[in-house]
This record gives sequence, structure tokens and C-alpha cells, in this order.
Amino acid sequence: MSRIAKHPIPVPAGVEVKLAGRKLSVKGKKGELSLDISNEINAEIKDGKVVLQKASESRHARNMWGTTSSLIKGMLKGVTEGYSKRMLIEGVGFRAALQGKELVLQIGYSHEVRYKVPAGIEMKVPKPTEIEISGIDKQKVGQVAAELYLMKRPEPYKGKGINYEGRRILRKEGKKK
Repeated sequence: MSRIAKHPIPVPAGVEVKLAGRKLSVKGKKGELSLDISNEINAEIKDGKVVLQKASESRHARNMWGTTSSLIKGMLKGVTEGYSKRMLIEGVGFRAALQGKELVLQIGYSHEVRYKVPAGIEMKVPKPTEIEISGIDKQKVGQVAAELYLMKRPEPYKGKGINYEGRRILRKEGKKK
């Protein structure tokens, strides 16, 4: 049984939650998000709280109960505070610049890599070696960060590449002569 979904989800002040059929919409000061609720879950809004119940006792219903609760909590946090990730670029000559709606990366290839910033995501480049990704959708922010990380993963010898802020790179020892 999910301990996450047992309790009703309180709706913060200034956030409007609407339930139309199986679609839950959350609107706050940062924007609006929506979620299609599974047929295995019954949702209702009571006294400024979102209450979730399982429609059946199947394994899938139990799994979706906790997942739906976590998704709704993430949506509520997204429209009130938002999400952000910081990426660091390590390496001689490695840098990033923002040109309109494109992130231009020079990361050790013979050409510059251009990344089109998706809708709903805001990027900032405070320094040529830092990228700040922010938005209201936790999944989108994480996906953009993962795509940038995979463009040039930090290599284990010198640590050159694009990395998440605070993530440690396991370094290898070079060859001995």
C-alpha cells in the first residue's frame, strides 16, 4: 500500500486546481500544467485538497496510486516555485553561449553544437562554463539536462565535458611510465 498517496494533497494558496473528467489541471503564478489520470485512480477535490483513491485492488492500481500522487505534488511545486538545474562545462576551450532560442556549445568537436531550447524551458548562461536550466515541468527540465549531459559526458581522466553541478566524477589514474 502506498504511504505517499494515503494522505490528501494540500493545494497551496494562489494555485487553482480543476478536474474535468480524467484530466487534472493546475494553474499557478508560474504557469499551467495538466495530467491525464489513469483509469485505475479516482480523483476528487475536497476542501482545497486533492484526494486520490484506487479504483481496484490490482497491482497496477497500487502502482499508479503513488505515482499519480507524486506527479501531482510535482506539478503543484512546479507552478509555485519551479524547477532548475545547473550544468558545468569543464575543459580548455569548452564554452556555451545563448543565441536567441539556441544554445551554442563548443565542446571539443570540429564544429559547434547547436541545441534548440524546447518550449516551456528557460536557459541562462551566466558564465561561458555554466548553464542554468529552469522551467515548471520537472520532467522536461530533467530531460533537457540529460540531453546536454549526453552531448559530452565527463571523461574519467581529466574530467572534460558537461556535468551536473555537485556531481563527482570518478577519476582514473593515467598510464605509468
